[in-house]
Amino acid sequence: MQEKQLHSGKKNLFFNKDYISEFVYGGIDGAITTFAVVAGAEGADLGIQVVVILGMANLIADGFSMSVGNFFSTKTERDTFERHKQIEYWEVENLREKEIQEIREIYAAKGFKGELLEQVVEVITADKEVWVDTMMKEELEMVKSDKTPYKTAGMTFFSFVIVGSVPLLSYFFAGRGPAIDEELFPFSCILTAVALAIIGSLKSIVTEKNLFFGILETLFLGGIAAFLAYFVGDVLEKMFVNF
Repeated sequence: MQEKQLHSGKKNLFFNKDYISEFVYGGIDGAITTFAVVAGAEGADLGIQVVVILGMANLIADGFSMSVGNFFSTKTERDTFERHKQIEYWEVENLREKEIQEIREIYAAKGFKGELLEQVVEVITADKEVWVDTMMKEELEMVKSDKTPYKTAGMTFFSFVIVGSVPLLSYFFAGRGPAIDEELFPFSCILTAVALAIIGSLKSIVTEKNLFFGILETLFLGGIAAFLAYFVGDVLEKMFVNF
């Protein structure tokens, strides 16, 4: 049942394939960017408190920014669809013969001809909603997405914050266990790698691609981001200390 919902994209937030993709990419962005902040702070040899502050600030600010971007992207897409749909309604009502001819040309290009073609045209143009929907899909190649701006933004922010907080977990609990300062960053690396591997596997499910490749690709991108951030932090720390 759940698999059927996943493939059909029914309106169930947790099993809708569209929203799973939002969770995946929000989670990947959150984990990589937060881990990059942690790596940069470690490279600069900053204290635990600074790492947590910078990480949390990045987590909330970037998560909100990304969710707002997805909100407006989804809203713009839906508004554009509705605007073109209204234009098609106007054309059907005011340019009827022209629109009938366009339907005829569309289905003639699909191989319909003669009496069968005229029957198809007659059936489609007999219902205004079917007519407009056909024009939207066949002429404009536009299909309305089931995703809503608020749910898209909410899922993005939720996944960004939840998955993005993983690199900070070892720092949150510093001093409450046996771990010492030198062990915090390796712990963060391990936790982030596990989170990215899980997200990478989900990404493979969403994109229907090789599971191993999806995990490897996600880990690779996260590692590159962390390496660059650590290197920049280390270089800048040495520059300022020497200065």
